[in-house]
Formats: sequence, structure tokens, C-alpha cells
Amino acid sequence: MKEIQSLLKRARRYLKTAGTLIAEKDYESSVSRSYYAMFYSAEAVLLSKGLFFSPHKGVLSAFGEHFVKSKLFPTEMSKELYRAFKRQLSDYEYTFVIDVEEAREILKNAKSFVENVRQYLKAKGLLTR
Repeated sequence: MKEIQSLLKRARRYLKTAGTLIAEKDYESSVSRSYYAMFYSAEAVLLSKGLFFSPHKGVLSAFGEHFVKSKLFPTEMSKELYRAFKRQLSDYEYTFVIDVEEAREILKNAKSFVENVRQYLKAKGLLTR
């Protein structure tokens, strides 16, 4: 599916951007990019089952329901997705600050999330590379 490949390509690009933003000391923006990398990966894997949800909480909930509860992915992936979602909301609170350690940890978890989804989709024959 072209949509799945496109979402994964965007997710990988956002991971790269998140790393660049950490280097630039823009930790809040880095967390936002890390979250969106995870979000687009979750959308991609939901599409692999013909599922589409909106808004963000719908995607997060559906990922848990269809992939974590069924043990296709570990519970930790859902927890990290929700954590990144909550932390990226700091974009809307001027008094909230994310430090470099948290930005790095969320990026590390996002990389793992995206890679796990990529491997799953590859095993299902839905990715060419």
C-alpha cells in the first residue's frame, strides 16, 4: 500500500528532524516530531488492517485495541505513544519546559516504536524495504 509506505517515510524523516532539533536545543519541538513519527507509524499499522481513525486519541486508542491487546506489540509501545502525546502538548503551554534528557529518551523510544512497526509491516509483506 502506497499510503503505508508514505506514512513510514514521513515517520523516519520526523525522527531525523527530532534529532536535529535536540542538537539545536529545541527540546519541545523535538518531542513534537518524535510524537508525530510514532503517530504516523501507528496510522500506518492501522491501515494495514484497513482501519482509519481520527482524531489523535482515536488513533492511539485503536493502536492499543488492535495491536497491543492482541499481543502483536508490547504494552510498552502503547505507553510510550501516550507519553509522547502528552509531552508534545507542551507546545501549547508557555510555562512548560522539556529538558534534553527527556527529549533524548522520547526520541529513543520513538525510534524503537517506528522500527517495530516497520519490521511488523515488512514481515506482512507491506513494505518493499
